[in-house]
Amino acid sequence: MQEIHTVGVVGAGTMGHGIAQVAAASGYDVVLVDVASQALERGLAQIGKSLEKLESKGKLTAEERERTLARIRPESGMTALTGVDLVVEAVVEKLEVKQNVLAELDRACPPQTILATNTSSISITKLAAATRRPDKVIGMHFMNPVPLMQLIEVIRGLATSQETWEAVEAAARRMGKTPVEVHDAPGFVSNRVLMPMINEAVYCLYEGVGKPEAIDTVMKLGMNHPMGPLALADLIGLDVCLDILRVLHEGFGDPKYRPCPLLVKMVDAGYLGRKSGRGFYEY
Repeated sequence: MQEIHTVGVVGAGTMGHGIAQVAAASGYDVVLVDVASQALERGLAQIGKSLEKLESKGKLTAEERERTLARIRPESGMTALTGVDLVVEAVVEKLEVKQNVLAELDRACPPQTILATNTSSISITKLAAATRRPDKVIGMHFMNPVPLMQLIEVIRGLATSQETWEAVEAAARRMGKTPVEVHDAPGFVSNRVLMPMINEAVYCLYEGVGKPEAIDTVMKLGMNHPMGPLALADLIGLDVCLDILRVLHEGFGDPKYRPCPLLVKMVDAGYLGRKSGRGFYEY
């Protein structure tokens, strides 16, 4: 089986810095790449805060926190990834952007490097076709917040090799996660089930069936969900929810995935949830 010793992460946003943190905490040397220096600084600051929080709860020692931080090397260019065994791209959920990043990684990395994508809905097969190594392209869909959530959906594209799958499954387990094998389809399992629920909650609001607090309370108390669907949408980002719903709608051609007009309108207004200070709730 292919051994993974070093991990690259492209994109230092919410998902990227979380992936870098769990990889470093599990003993991997990590190269965290972002072209925007401010994003890199923010990402590293967030990792520092997250580790301090875990230390204050007794989940790791001061020494482990320092060791984890020391394993993360921030870089601004793809050329820094030439020596890594596995790269996870965690850029925005747009097909063209991800294809461009994977094509660039394909040029920058040696032939044996596995290219993983943290896409939450886009076809792995389509993304793999942007490279000359489709057998070494795989989906690693981490959940948010990455340090706390146990699941990784590990998604095979049409050409993903068994060797690639085994190496990534082993890496996911070493990171303390539970890898679940999923085959390539729009939204995979997680978002194919979750996003229609969020969309239906938005329709309930749009049609005046209930206020946000009422809709969320019904799902929390009635279905034992830890968080209501509208609060969850705010956490994920309404723009991300909309992107995923559009992938589902286009991929299946089924009207049941049509995004609620209210969701479209809110994204157009810049009400994206927690990250913009306003979504279905104000922050």
